[in-house]
This record gives sequence, structure tokens and C-alpha cells, in this order.
Amino acid sequence: MKTLHLAALAAMLPAVIISSTATASSHREAPAITSSPRVDGTDLYMFRSYETGREDYITILANYLPLQDAYGGPNYFRLDPSALYEIHIDNNGDALEDLTFQFRFNEQVKGLSLNIGPEGNTAAVAVPLTNIGPISAGNTAALNVVETYSVSLVRGDRRTGARSAVTDPNGGESFAKPVDNIGNKSIGDYPAYAASHIHDISIPGCATNGRVFVGQRQEGFVVNLGETFDLVNIQFPAEELDSSGNGRSAEANTIADKNVTTLALELPISCLTTNSEPVIGAWTTASLRQARMLNPDPQNTSDTSTTSNPTGASLQGGAWTQVSRLGMPLVNEVVIGLPDKDLFNASEPADDGQFATYVTNPALPELLEILFGNAGVRAPNNFPRADLIAAFLTGVPNLNQPANVVASEMLRLNTSIAATPAGQQNDLGVLGGDNAGFPNGRRPIDDVVDAELRVAMGVLCVAFPDAFGCNGDDAPSGGLGFTDGALPDAAAYGESFPYLADPLPGSIIEPASR
Repeated sequence: MKTLHLAALAAMLPAVIISSTATASSHREAPAITSSPRVDGTDLYMFRSYETGREDYITILANYLPLQDAYGGPNYFRLDPSALYEIHIDNNGDALEDLTFQFRFNEQVKGLSLNIGPEGNTAAVAVPLTNIGPISAGNTAALNVVETYSVSLVRGDRRTGARSAVTDPNGGESFAKPVDNIGNKSIGDYPAYAASHIHDISIPGCATNGRVFVGQRQEGFVVNLGETFDLVNIQFPAEELDSSGNGRSAEANTIADKNVTTLALELPISCLTTNSEPVIGAWTTASLRQARMLNPDPQNTSDTSTTSNPTGASLQGGAWTQVSRLGMPLVNEVVIGLPDKDLFNASEPADDGQFATYVTNPALPELLEILFGNAGVRAPNNFPRADLIAAFLTGVPNLNQPANVVASEMLRLNTSIAATPAGQQNDLGVLGGDNAGFPNGRRPIDDVVDAELRVAMGVLCVAFPDAFGCNGDDAPSGGLGFTDGALPDAAAYGESFPYLADPLPGSIIEPASR
């Protein structure tokens, strides 16, 4: 970690403090978004692809719709056709989007029916289920609800910039989305079925094709969720670090039995970066129409992708209104104060100065001192917290800071740093000596909970004395191995696009055993 030469931060700190903010991972992280789970962004990942032969690509995974129970039928976890899902890229450090990939979804209820009644006098009766028979990669006739989506690329401002369709190599603008993993009887080989929905894409203005996948995945985020929010009710929340900087005890990953829905892109590096700047920043948002009126006489419609839905459950119109935002992990959950959580979800990086106090004077370390002060835990006392400004708002010099950075919250990746092979990745990322990991982007394996706990408690002040205007005296607990105890398992992730594991099935019973 000491190869990063962080002392260069000291000269630029006064300029960034006045326009700083905090970071964001989200599982029900703000009051308003809990009522709209289909547009609740849960995690954002961005990393150089480590699939063999794909080293010149960047993978971006934007997860939505949190805490899915695999058995949650008969209506499973479809994305919202009335919403606009977006992945934004800033490739020059100015806190404004330069490229935006927009996803719109469509669902068609086929109305499959069965002829029911006495012989000679049957009537077609619509079935109540998502499918009426087995589904496979080559046969989806029994699927009653078909989801498709389109992708557009906007260059410049996401609302006023030039918009072009992302297509398949043949010019098609519609992509199929797999149904969720209903169970082993409905979909006998879900991995093969899901893989058939990985699509090659032609990107406007880019000479090299990319890939896209949208579908259910197993939740990849690792966290001791219930105990963490029960006033950090963890048996060993902090331990002495060993000589390699580790020191963690394994506890339960509370959400290991959940699924999530992933919007996955694999894009050529050359199509995302400028000639002079290898660092890109990313964040994902979801927006709804400004006005919504419930329909007292709802009916299904085969096209809900327009600005209004006159035959559906609601009438919608007006301007797009952002309701979810996600860049760096865990900000809106544990950094932004409760009164401002909805505001953060509605804001853009360029306006992040309004949240400055939450980073420069964070509440989380003080809460940890209150909870564990009897055990000797002490919060850092260097204010404003210049170490947190570097970690979360500007990128780290000589690692992932753009040359002309404007302080703002987003996930930043230095695309010139080679990927670490899957079997050699350190789940603490840069803190563990692996510069291809968090906070230089974020990979599925990266344990962002432990990393951010340690940064919040001052590990940078201890590791780089005076580089941030602080040292070990300012962070008396900065050398402790803070942890939630939930540890990532490398075997739980894939080594190829889209990297997150196939989703857990709603029923694990094999058909032959019935």
C-alpha cells in the first residue's frame, strides 16, 4: 500500500474540502426508496475484466431490487417498465457524466390459457402462473411473462445529449432477459439458460463490440447485516492486525441466501477513456416519472415502455425524477444523516458540496467510540477528515485520482492498472496490497465493509503518517482490524462475465425425487 505516495494529497486538500461529500451502497438505505424496491440500487461494481482473453475490457455491474427470496412467487422480481435505469461514466474528472447507458424494460404477459370444462364445452381460462411447463435455453414456449429491454448510449448530458441505440451485431434493438430462477423443475439447467441471455452489443462510436446481460444473480455483497445495524452487535468488531494487516473472525453473511437483479455491461477500455485520462468514475441511478396516478380499473398491457400506461396499474407522466443513486459502497447507509438520505438519492455528483459535513465530520466513528469506548476504541480526532476526502471524493493520488478532479462521490477506476487474476485477488483490495481492487474500482470479492470501517477509523493516518495532516496520535484505534466478521468466499463468484453466481433456485428439490 505504501507504493501509492499519498503525501501528494497535502497540497490539494484545501481546494477539495469546500466541495466534498460522502459515498453509497444500498439495501433499503433511505426512507422513500423502501416503497419502490424495483428501483432500489443495491451495489455498483466496476473493474478490469479478469476473464481470460477479456483483459482490455471494463466490467460494470449495477445491482437492483434488494433482498430477493428465491421462492418469492408467483410474481417474481421483474424490473420496472415505467422506470429509467442508468449507468453514468465521467471520463475527465469534472463530476459530470460524459457517457450514460440507459436501460428501459418491457414485459409482455402472453396470457397462456388452458381449455377447462366438460368435454365438448370447454373454455379457455388464463393460468395464474409465470410458466406452465419446463423452460430451457432453447425452449421458452411455456413462459407466460416475457421480459425484454433496450439500451441507449447518451453522450454528454444524460437528458439533453446525443442519444443512440445500442444494438446487437445485426442491428436489433431488443434484448431478452431471462426469467428468475423459479426452481429446478421449471428450469432444469439454469446456468445454461441464463448464459444464453449474454448478448454481444455494438456500441455507437466504438469499433469493438461489448457484451450485456440483465438478469437475476446470487447476492454478491457480503455483510453481517442484522448484527451490524443492531448497534454493531458483533462478537469481535475489532482485532489486532497481524503482520500482513489481517485480523478477522468469521461470522454469518446474513444475506447469503438472497438474490438480486444485475444490469451487467462489458465495455472496451478504449471506448470509455479519453486519450489523456485513464481514470473513469461511475455511478448508477434509477428514475421514475414525476407524476403517478393509480388506475382504478387496471389491466395488463403488452407495452408499458411509453411515458404513460393507460391500461396498466397506474398512469404516469412528466419529467424523469431520480429516486436512487449509487456510487461508492455504504455511503447512504452509514454516512449520510437520516434527514438527507432521500436528498442524496435525488442528487448528482456535481452538487455534492451540500453533503460535505458528513465526510469531513463523520458520525460513524463517534458512534463506534460510544458503543465500544469501554473496550478502548477511540474515534479519530483530525478535523476536517482529509483522509476520508481522499478515499471517497477525489480518488487517491498515483492510484485512481483524475488529473483535474472535482471532488464528488462516485466509484473511480484507473483503467491502466492490470487486473489481478481471480485466484490471486485480496479481498481487502488496496489495503491488502492489491491495487486492482477497492477503492480502485470494486470487484465482487472486495470486502468493502471491512475496508471502509478501517478507513473511517483512521487506518490511513496510521499507515501514512502526516500524508493527510494526521498520524497515529490522531487515530488511536486506526491500527485495529475493524470487521463485521462476514468474509467473502472466492469460490462463491464466477471467473467470467457476468461474474456474480447464478441465482439460488426457488425450489431446490429435484423433479426425479418427487
